Amino acid sequence: MTSSTEAQPCIFTNARPTLKRGSSGVAVKQAQCYLNFSLDGEKLLEDGIFGPVTDAATKRFQKCADITVDGIIGAQTWSFLTFWANSPEFVC
Repeated sequence: MTSSTEAQPCIFTNARPTLKRGSSGVAVKQAQCYLNFSLDGEKLLEDGIFGPVTDAATKRFQKCADITVDGIIGAQTWSFLTFWANSPEFVC
């Protein structure tokens, strides 16, 4: 039997605030981890800083997921990130 924490690939926080370039903290680490599990290719440093590399990865993810491409991790992007990070496949 596994706990819900063990089932999740990223366990920095359950908070889902709106994030954008310039944001920092544990929620950014969570988003970076989710992006790493969602996108194929070079992995992001999970440093909690939403800089240009995280911005580019966010926009790439949004494009591949066919959602609004704005570089902002809001409710829709969190929802899709959560789905894809827990999927055995990459979104792209």
